Amino acid sequence: MKYIFNTIGLIGKFGDPSVTATLNRIITYLRRREVRILLDEQSAKLVQPRGLEIASRRMMGRQCDLAIVVGGDGTLLNSARSLVDFQVPILGVNLGRLGFLVDVLPTELDAQLDQILAGNYREEHRSLWHAQINRDASIITEATALNDVVIHKSNMARMIDVEAFLDGRFISAYRADGLIIATPTGSTAYALSCGGPIVHPSLETMLLVPICPHTLTQRPLLLSAEGVVELRVSPSSSTEILVTCDGQISLEIQPSDRLMIRKKRRRLRLLHPIDYDYFELLRAKLHWGMRPESAVGRYDR
Repeated sequence: MKYIFNTIGLIGKFGDPSVTATLNRIITYLRRREVRILLDEQSAKLVQPRGLEIASRRMMGRQCDLAIVVGGDGTLLNSARSLVDFQVPILGVNLGRLGFLVDVLPTELDAQLDQILAGNYREEHRSLWHAQINRDASIITEATALNDVVIHKSNMARMIDVEAFLDGRFISAYRADGLIIATPTGSTAYALSCGGPIVHPSLETMLLVPICPHTLTQRPLLLSAEGVVELRVSPSSSTEILVTCDGQISLEIQPSDRLMIRKKRRRLRLLHPIDYDYFELLRAKLHWGMRPESAVGRYDR
């Protein structure tokens, strides 16, 4: 039988044996349906390959119609950065805790996969950031982020001084523990714990959220995602400073370097079950806004 997705990549949480049973279950499910499976080369260390094709992320990107990610939001963040340029849609199976991005529950796995392979699903397009560090006229390093780009002190109990610009126009000078430049997807991550707003993922906006600012009137700021944010570290800064993307990639930055952050041209294709509801997800995960008379939804467990 032909499905919408006939070559499916399978990615498990890196180095975590707790995902093995779910990976094997998905492999068995897909084999029964005679779907071609490409197993991520790191995930192959968690299961017995049993004749499966082992693939790099690049091979997955070039050949897969769908990637299924098993783990938590961190696993999906990693997978999204490696597959977004290939425009492979991603489906997340939640074996983590919060799970804002991975929303297929193991207890509903077979039924949800039946629906998705038949074409009954919701697809969202999520924006990512491209971060680039410039020194003089050279690009020193660059990376991609789905949640956020954070400039922060390394480990010393000192604040950093950063100037922020939008399309070359001065915004403000910040004296703080750091600055978060978050996507709407990342508004429910680090930015939320620093007092930032929850932003619907369909909006095209950029959040600039200070971390413990010295001046309490420096509040979170929403900017157009079409602009380019530039951050400049004060040359007088003596504190070691890092740039972190999605909490997983660390980049070194020196005083007088320029950190440029802009929207990535490609957007993530994120798949959800057909009954996915963003606001129901927020109510369940953040435990607010529940109406006593409402029925228990699929996320309220």
